[in-house]
Amino acid sequence: METLWFAIASVVIAIYVVLDGFDFGAGALHLFVARTDRERRQVLAAIGPFWDGNEVWLLAGGGVLFLAFPKVLAAGLSGFYLAIMFVLWVLILRGISIEFRSHVEDAMWRAFWDAVFACASILAPVLFGAALGNLLRGVPLDEHGWFALSLFESFSPWGTLGTLDWYTVLAGVVALAVIAHHGALFLAWKTDGEVHARSNAAAARLFAIVVVLWIAATVATIIVAPEAYRGWASRPLAWLCTVVFAAGLVTSAVARRAGKPLTAFLGSAAFLLGALAATAASIFPVMLRAVGHPEWSLTAFNAAVDPHGLRVGLWWWPAGAVLVVGYFTILFRLHRGKAQAPDGPGY
Repeated sequence: METLWFAIASVVIAIYVVLDGFDFGAGALHLFVARTDRERRQVLAAIGPFWDGNEVWLLAGGGVLFLAFPKVLAAGLSGFYLAIMFVLWVLILRGISIEFRSHVEDAMWRAFWDAVFACASILAPVLFGAALGNLLRGVPLDEHGWFALSLFESFSPWGTLGTLDWYTVLAGVVALAVIAHHGALFLAWKTDGEVHARSNAAAARLFAIVVVLWIAATVATIIVAPEAYRGWASRPLAWLCTVVFAAGLVTSAVARRAGKPLTAFLGSAAFLLGALAATAASIFPVMLRAVGHPEWSLTAFNAAVDPHGLRVGLWWWPAGAVLVVGYFTILFRLHRGKAQAPDGPGY
């Protein structure tokens, strides 16, 4: 039962990255791919029907941890307290920048909120990528399952651990590049005209950056977290997920060059899903690794609630899954086709 809930938590978080990732990426790029007010409204129209629903998956991930692994959630919230405050402010500023932008028809007003939207959309993937880097590298858990980390201490490989260090910042930069590539492919699919052309060109440039950074991050992970690499080498599921993410990355490039933006976007989604699934399969059952004391790590087995609670919680998932699939099917069907900037009030 603990293994199943670990898988559920991993799937929910991976879906959040794929869905909210494309509007983060669109926001990070929109100052570059959209240069007039109408083009920027077109970008916002492309993500407008989806972005707030996509963020619900983050709440769902927190709900899964609260239900199944409350010790992990409690330790993470306290240990990463300052970093989580940054994440919350970034998400808040991103949301209000989308909603406030068109409230006043003034060029300076709109330029200000465009800049806020871009900055928040850039910082969010960096912070989430750094969070993943912390999970892979490990944190200074004590024997009671608690830890405290300052925002940063040293960026030397031999320095004191901090939430931000050389490895976690690298993970954040990789996340930004991957999410920007994902967002560029989404905009290439959902827009036309100059925004489509610039988004397609941005995706082509970002693809090479993603490949280079991914190789660098893989080497760094082998050095910093050899346990994850050993887990990957011994688990066929991790190999299968690696094949999925490699195939997805190749598909995104081939389809983009062939002028098939939807296929390219789906390939990018497979890349993200496969990469995160391979990571989860490699580190299982560890959820928070204790640096220096592996026996103090919080795992899916020692951090889970009692089996009865897990079984009761599982009864709600089939109904919830049906509702979610139905909602997103209707949403994407209603908003199929190319997004256009509205003539009246709004984005």
